[in-house]
Amino acid sequence: MEPVFKESILKHLEERKMIRNSQHGFTKGKSCLTNLIAFCDEITGSVDMGKAVDVIYLDFGKAFDTISHSVLASKLKKYGLDEWTIRWIESWLDCRAQRVVINGSMSSWQPVPSGVPQGSVLGLVLFNIFINHLDDGMDCTLSKFMDDSKLEGEVDNLGDKDRVQSDVDKLEDWAKRNLMRFNKDKCRVLHLGRKNSMHCYRLETDWLSGNSAEKDLGITVDEKLE
Repeated sequence: MEPVFKESILKHLEERKMIRNSQHGFTKGKSCLTNLIAFCDEITGSVDMGKAVDVIYLDFGKAFDTISHSVLASKLKKYGLDEWTIRWIESWLDCRAQRVVINGSMSSWQPVPSGVPQGSVLGLVLFNIFINHLDDGMDCTLSKFMDDSKLEGEVDNLGDKDRVQSDVDKLEDWAKRNLMRFNKDKCRVLHLGRKNSMHCYRLETDWLSGNSAEKDLGITVDEKLE
């Protein structure tokens, strides 16, 4: 049944053009390559003009495992999916259990109260719907490839830096409202441009570490973009 529901939901989303252009993962006509091309075109254009650019790399902690089933259901309703489809998805998600095996010893089965199966046919579609509005109200550019997201903005003055920080705060607020969390140890800042002042940004109360190079979907992005 999963493939049937997947195709039905994808058709519904595509006909209404509901998935935002910022999402490149598991989206028709887009891929890892389109994500990198769009991202590199924007930042190289800014850096070539002598601008300083900061990129915030964001990492959700156990993204697929922490999706709230009730929050997901409310999003599916807002996207106009019919009640029968939503009920089937809720049932599909709720009837799951897991156990741990260590050196041949097994724990008892425990219900799984949240998350979507990452390797399933339908899981990726549901995840895209869940984070689709992650970039609501953003002043800077947010680029997504499934759960890999990056926020980029020119930072030539204090006002620009405040704008980036404000968007980071909005992302943190979105995560709290949607019962998700960022893995702060894996969220970092990439500083680009000759005049970059290496400004520090915070995620809630934690300061993010800054780098001059970052691994991005299989390629290394660094200051050589200049």
